Amino acid sequence: MASGPLSKISVKSASEVCTRFELGDEARPLLRPGLTPAQYLDLLMDKQHYQDAARFLAHGLPKREAVWWACACAKTAGDANTPPAASAAIKAAERWATEPSEEHRRATMPAAEEARFGSPAGCAALAAFFSGGSLGPPNVADIPPADTLTADAVAGAVMMAVVIHEPEKAIEKYRAFLGRGIEIANGKNLWK
Repeated sequence: MASGPLSKISVKSASEVCTRFELGDEARPLLRPGLTPAQYLDLLMDKQHYQDAARFLAHGLPKREAVWWACACAKTAGDANTPPAASAAIKAAERWATEPSEEHRRATMPAAEEARFGSPAGCAALAAFFSGGSLGPPNVADIPPADTLTADAVAGAVMMAVVIHEPEKAIEKYRAFLGRGIEIANGKNLWK
């Protein structure tokens, strides 16, 4: 359950968030006019549409909070064999979330590449890189990222973190990761 108004989500209706990504076939009929983000997230979780819930939360959160959530999930997904590149990617993304600057944002791309984009840590770092600025090198004309790229990468990080180890525990992990995202959406467990 959302346990609160999701104060970090600035829009008033769930429909506004859902314009940013494509809902799954089973989640689409649950979206009704007038539902708040918290109400719709509760419905998605009650019906166990966890992938849609992860995408919804990733697209509803501000970019900084969304990246922080991706990092938390990627860290939890790690195990004793987590490669150093994955840890470095998470640290780079966390550094951007705690101190958002162009220098910190740019540092996340090489970290994401090293960790590989097909990993939770790589997606978390990529999400930070997509948060603003330019996708091109500093010496060329700006190439702004699409506004939804950060959220797409965050959702990817969360969903991969669920299944990368012990996929048979996916439901339990989705609940835990969504719970962490809800805390962040309510302003809890953020950076210091």
